[in-house]
This record gives sequence, structure tokens and C-alpha cells, in this order.
Amino acid sequence: MDHSTIVMIALLMALAAALYSTVGHGGASAYLAIMALFSVAPDTMRPTALALNLVVAGLGSWRYWRAGQTNLKLLLMFAATAVPAAFIGGGIKVPPDIYRPLVGALLWAAALRLFWHPSLLAGREPRPVSAAVALPVGALIGLLAGLTGTGGGIFLSPLIILFGWEDARKTSGVVAGFILLNSIAGLAGNVTSMQALPAELPILVAAVAVGGIVGTWLGAGRLPKPRLLQGLGLVLVIAGAKLIFA
Repeated sequence: MDHSTIVMIALLMALAAALYSTVGHGGASAYLAIMALFSVAPDTMRPTALALNLVVAGLGSWRYWRAGQTNLKLLLMFAATAVPAAFIGGGIKVPPDIYRPLVGALLWAAALRLFWHPSLLAGREPRPVSAAVALPVGALIGLLAGLTGTGGGIFLSPLIILFGWEDARKTSGVVAGFILLNSIAGLAGNVTSMQALPAELPILVAAVAVGGIVGTWLGAGRLPKPRLLQGLGLVLVIAGAKLIFA
């Protein structure tokens, strides 16, 4: 890639990281879409997106934890089955033609629900989720995360919010940690793919780190809950479009 292309990709990824990290996401789906736009080789896209996910989700996990916005019990309940499932999914290659449109449509439906009643959802008292629900849900999301090359946050966030398992800000803290663990597992499940990481990776890492710092600074305690929910809705719209049209 020439220098101008690298700069453009880095700037777009920094913006994506800032947007996604406000709601605890790592941004893998956006990074995949950006790389596809610039015709990056498919073998390079997946490990690069997961590697960048580690940076942004790592920053988010730390900042939300420092701000007291991480429900560790809820995180561990979902991660207990999600992490091994993400490891398994990371080693499986499945044609995306079947599940991409379906998952994209589900994400758009979740986004629409969040845009319709953000104040109502933000004001609800959290209710606990049982292990009988969290463990199988975590396994399914972890498998999807491994298969798609993402951290699974776009699947977990709307479930936590829509079912009232945690409030918006602590959802971001849970999701950041969830994405970090799943991204590690997904890369480990297909460790040979790391050989395809681009030489420009340090530049991209620096770009998403800056975006992640800004986004987590805004999301950890400076945006009101309704805005966080609307931000999540926007993330889901973007991710759904990527899954359907990319």
C-alpha cells in the first residue's frame, strides 16, 4: 500500500475506534469494512481486525474497570462459555452467504428498538440473569465471534440492554472485557493467520489506540445514558450494513 492509502485507512480506523469504544466495542466489524473498501487481502483482514480489537477493547476494559463500570460477575458468566467457543470458531471457515444477511437484519432490529425508547430502557433497574441463560448465550455468541472474526460485542450488547441485565454504562464495561477475551481466543484458535498481519500494523495500532482513548474517555462517564444507547444503536446500524452489503 502507498503512503496516502495507509494514512487514509489509519484515519478511518481511528474514527471507527472512537465511535465503537464509546459503548465498549472494539470496532472489528468497522475495521473489516474499511479494509474491504481498500481491497486488503481477505487473509490479512481477519487477524488484523482481531489484533486491533485487542488494543481498543484492552483500553476500554481498563478504563471502564477504573471507573467502576464493570460488572465482573456478569462478564465471567458470559465469558465462561464464550471464550472456548470463540477458540473453536476461530479455527472454522464457514461461507458467510447464509448468516451474514440474517445477523445483519437482527442487528438492525435491535438498533431500531434502542432508537425508539432510549430513555425508557436507560431508566430501568437492572435484573440479574441466571447461569442457565448466560452460559448457552455466551457459547453461541463466542462461536459467532470466532466465526466472524469479531469480539462478539455487537451480539452481546443489545441482549444485555434489551433484557435489562445491566444498565447502559456497565454494559459497556462488560462488553469491553468480553470482546478482549474473545478476540484473544479467536486469534489463538487460528494462530497461523497471524502470519498474514501487515507490515503497517504498528501504524494502525497507534491510530486505533488514539481513537480508543478518546472514545472510552467519553463513554466511561461523560455521555448520558440515553446517548450511550443511541450510540449503540448507531454501532449496530453500521455493523448490520457491513454484514449485509460487504
